[in-house]
Amino acid sequence: MNAILYFKRYWQLYALLFLPVLYFAIFKYGPMYGIIIAFKDFNFFQGINGSKWIGLDAFREVFAMPDFIKTLRNTLMLNFLDLLVSFPAPLILAVMLYELKITWFKKLSQTILYIPHFISWVIIGGIVYQVFGTQSGMINNIVTAMGFDAIPFLTDKSDWLITYLVVGVWQSAGWGTIIYLAALTGINRELFEAADVDGAGRFRKIWSITLPSLKPTIVTLLIINLGHMIAIGFERPYIIGNTSVRDYSDVLSTFVYRVGIESGQYTIATVVGLFQAVVGLVFVLGANYASKKLADQSIL
Repeated sequence: MNAILYFKRYWQLYALLFLPVLYFAIFKYGPMYGIIIAFKDFNFFQGINGSKWIGLDAFREVFAMPDFIKTLRNTLMLNFLDLLVSFPAPLILAVMLYELKITWFKKLSQTILYIPHFISWVIIGGIVYQVFGTQSGMINNIVTAMGFDAIPFLTDKSDWLITYLVVGVWQSAGWGTIIYLAALTGINRELFEAADVDGAGRFRKIWSITLPSLKPTIVTLLIINLGHMIAIGFERPYIIGNTSVRDYSDVLSTFVYRVGIESGQYTIATVVGLFQAVVGLVFVLGANYASKKLADQSIL
């Protein structure tokens, strides 16, 4: 009875919640029915129900593929390096912007940092080739004009890897900075005033006040990033990559595209997608469990 009375009192809130729940039910949970394709010899004309059950045969086939092992290695390698390079970048930028005193310069810097996040990867790919291209790239034009050899940013594996990471930081750092700056606005200014009275310098205040205040946000974003360790976007490696660096640029998302879309092996593509989802869930749960254990130890 209490639940009914509560519902009648706050029915407007439940009405507002109806559309988001409906969206998730239709576009998130509904497509999960297609997961059973991973356990069937899927035939496009027979449909999901009419296709033959094959159990775990497709999983055994995928795990025995050399291309799958290579793309899995590349996915983990690129995501791990991204975590090392791209994850601290927005935190550092947010702290630097927070410490700035000149308001107009601070706002200008924020705008410049935010813009790349809203640019399509197709456009970014064109910018990358215009800037880092070996034959006609802006940087190599300057390098060759100075009498040095052109740098193979996009054709040498090691140089491509560095370029890939740098472009990723440039594209994503601004968005992460917004999140950290929003968290920084919640810090009590009296803490900084007390630190000034105690004679603390700027770096001591950053270390003792700013960073500890950002700890919950850092942990949350770290858990989210770890959940994406096995998953990787399609656009970035596909657009920036090429045949010369395929040993590094070929990842699970491009493997699924090549096998599932181009070759029509939908069962294999579904198996890889399901594998990514399960491993990603394990990463998220593991990171969440570890963060809780560390929080409990810090409290003790």
